[in-house]
Amino acid sequence: MLVPVFSLKLRHRVLPRTAALGRLDGAHPCLAAATQAGKVFIHNPHARGPRPPPGRLAPSAQDADVSLLNIGEAVSCLAAGPLSPRLGRDALLVGTQTSLLAYDAHDNADLFYAGVPDGANAIVLGTLGDISSPLAIIGGNCSLQGFNHEGKDLFWTVTGDNVRALALCDFDGDGKKELLVGSEDYDIRVFKEDEIVAEMSETETVTALSPMCDSRFGYSLSNGTVGVYDRMARYWRIKSKNQAMSIHAFDLNSDGVCELITGWSNGKIDARSDRTGEVIFKDNFASSVAGIVQGDYRMDGNTQLICCSVDGEVRGYLPGSQEMKGNLMDTYMEQDLIRELSQKKQNLLLELRNYEENAKQVELNTEVSEMDGQRGVIPANTQLQTALSVNLGSDSESAHVELCISTSNDTIIRAVLIFAEGIFEGESHVAHPSLQNLSGLIKVPLTPPQDVPVDLHIKAFVGYKSSMQFHVFELTRQLPRFSMYTLSSPDSAPEPLSFVKFTISERVQRVIMWLHQSFLLPEDMEIQSASFQVCFTSLRDAGQLCIKMKPSGEITISTDDINLAGDIIQSMTSFLAVEDLQVEADFPAYFEELRKALIKVDDSHSVCQKLTANMADKSGLIRSMLVRAEDSRLMGDMKNMKKRYMELYDLNRDLLAEYKIRSTNHTELLNNLKTINQAIQSAGHLRVGRPKMQVITACRDAIKNNNINMLFRIMRVGTASS
Repeated sequence: MLVPVFSLKLRHRVLPRTAALGRLDGAHPCLAAATQAGKVFIHNPHARGPRPPPGRLAPSAQDADVSLLNIGEAVSCLAAGPLSPRLGRDALLVGTQTSLLAYDAHDNADLFYAGVPDGANAIVLGTLGDISSPLAIIGGNCSLQGFNHEGKDLFWTVTGDNVRALALCDFDGDGKKELLVGSEDYDIRVFKEDEIVAEMSETETVTALSPMCDSRFGYSLSNGTVGVYDRMARYWRIKSKNQAMSIHAFDLNSDGVCELITGWSNGKIDARSDRTGEVIFKDNFASSVAGIVQGDYRMDGNTQLICCSVDGEVRGYLPGSQEMKGNLMDTYMEQDLIRELSQKKQNLLLELRNYEENAKQVELNTEVSEMDGQRGVIPANTQLQTALSVNLGSDSESAHVELCISTSNDTIIRAVLIFAEGIFEGESHVAHPSLQNLSGLIKVPLTPPQDVPVDLHIKAFVGYKSSMQFHVFELTRQLPRFSMYTLSSPDSAPEPLSFVKFTISERVQRVIMWLHQSFLLPEDMEIQSASFQVCFTSLRDAGQLCIKMKPSGEITISTDDINLAGDIIQSMTSFLAVEDLQVEADFPAYFEELRKALIKVDDSHSVCQKLTANMADKSGLIRSMLVRAEDSRLMGDMKNMKKRYMELYDLNRDLLAEYKIRSTNHTELLNNLKTINQAIQSAGHLRVGRPKMQVITACRDAIKNNNINMLFRIMRVGTASS
C-alpha cells in the first residue's frame, strides 16, 4: 500500500531517534539529523542560493546540499517546527545533556541558548493546553521544561523518573493538547499542563510515543513491544525480539485514520493497522532504522513518508494511486474476510474433533469399570477455584504472594498458564507438574515488583490422569495493588516515625471497603466501624505500615517510605472520588537525605566552576607551549623543543585528570538533581488535585530562591505561608 518514490544516500551517519523535517529556510522542506562528533546535518536538495552568513552552520565538504551545524557536544534529541510566529520559518531545536539550542538555520544564528542542568533526553514542539505560544518542551532528569521563542521558561514540572519519550495529543477530546510522557519507571503519564490526569503502567521503559487520530496514540518499549492506546484503554500490542527505534503515524489508505509505522533495529519498516495491529506493509533497510518523518520533500504537492537508516540511507514512500489503492483495499478486505472465516473453520473443526474424542471416551467408560480408572470426561459440575494468600516463606525461599488453583472434585490439573504484566519474565508463567505429582491443587508464587493492580489471566488444563484430552478453564483474577504487605500485630514492631495526616468527610465503612479491595486481608477479619488501626509488614524489605482512622475522619498513614504513602493516598482518594486533598507530612530520615543532596548540589556547582577555570587556564598554557615548541623545532633547537613537548605532555595529562574529576562531579550532580526532582514529585504525590500543583510550583520557587527551610516547610504542610 506504500510505493517507494525516491531513495538517496547521505555520507553521514544518523544517530537513532534524532531525525526531524522542517522548512528551516522558510520555503523548502529540509531533513535534519544528529550525526557523530557533536554535529547536526541539514539536507536541503532544493536550495541553490548563496551561502548563509558566518555562524555555527557551514557547508559540508562531502555533499553539496548538506550543511553541518556544530554543537560541540553529543546531541541527545532533535526537533523542527514553528516556534516563533514572527520568524516565518521553522526553528531547529537541538537538545544535549546540558543545554537546549533553538537555531535559525536561514540566518545562521541562535534564537536562544538555554542551560538545562537536568539534561534533554526527549523533545517535542507545539502548543500545550491554554498556553498560547508554541513551546519547545524537553524531558530530562525527572523534569519537564517548556521554552517559548525567547527562551523563557513558561512550563515546568516533575515526573517520576528519567524522561525518554514525549508527544502532544488531544487525550481527552477537549480540543487542547495534553502532554504524553514516557519514562524509565515504565509509566506513561498524561499532563494537562502541569496536572497529571492519567497514568498507564507498562512492563518496560517507554522509548517512543506518537499521536495518532483523535485520542489514540502509539507507544514502544525497550523490550520490543509496540502498541496503541485509545485514552487509557489499550487497543492492541505486539512484541518483537528486535527493538523499535522509531514510530510514526501515517495514513496509508486515505481513510482518515492513521496506521502505525515502526522502524526496527534490524532495518525492517512495517505499517500496522490501528485497529488490530496486523502488518499491512513492510520493507527493509540494510541497517537499523534511525528515524521516521513525513513531509512534501519532493515539493510536488504530495506528503511522503520518509525513513532514515543509521548509515545515512533515506527513502520516501507514497500511498499507491487511487486505482491501485482501491484494488489493494478490495484485496485486503477479501483476504481479511477469508482469513477470518478460515480461522473460524479451523476452530470449529478442532471443537468437533474434541467432541468426537469425548464421545468415544464416554463409550469406553460404559464398557470399562470405574475401578480401572479409565475416566476421560470430567463431571459437568467441575469448577476451577482460585485463592490468594501471603506466604511468609522459609529459610530457602523469600516471602511472597501465593496463588492457589484447585478443582472442586477429584479431577487433576495437568498444567496452568498464567499471563500477568510485570510479574513474570516474558509476562507469562507455565506450571507443569510431573506425572508423579499430579493433583487437583497447584500453588504459584507471585512477587510483584511494584505496587500496581495486576490482572492474572489464568488457563488451566483439567482432566484425569489417564485423559488424552483436557478441558481448558479460563478465568481472570485481579491481584490487589498492595498485595505485598501482610497483616501484622501493632505490637510486633515499633511504629514508623514518618507519617502523613489528613482529614476526609467520608464514612469509615467506605475506607474499610477500600482496605479489603487493596490489601490481602483474611476473609473472616472484622474491622471496627467507628475507628480502626491496621498494621502491615512489607514482604520486600520488612518495612512497617500503619493506617489509622478516627471517627472524626482523620486518617494517619505511618511509613518510612514516602512513595508508598503517596501510592496509598492516590489509591484511596481515587476509590473515594476525592478531588482535592491537602495533607500534613513528616519524613525526618527522607528529608535529611534530601538536605544532604541539596548541599552536595551546591558543592558540585562550586567545584565545577573551579575546575572549569583551571581547565581554561591550562588550555591557554597548552596553546602557548605548543607555539613555543613549534618555534624551537623550526629554529632547530631540539633541546628546547624536547623540553617544551615534555612540559606539554605533563600539562595534557593534568588536563585529562581534571576532566575525569569534572566528569565524575557532573555525574554526581545529575544524581543529586534527580533525587531533588523525585523528592518534589513525591511531595506532590502526597496531595491530590489543586494542592498537588501548588506544592510542586512552590517547591520549585523555593529552590530557585535557595530557601531550603521554606522547601521543607512546603513539603511538610503543603504551603509556603505560615
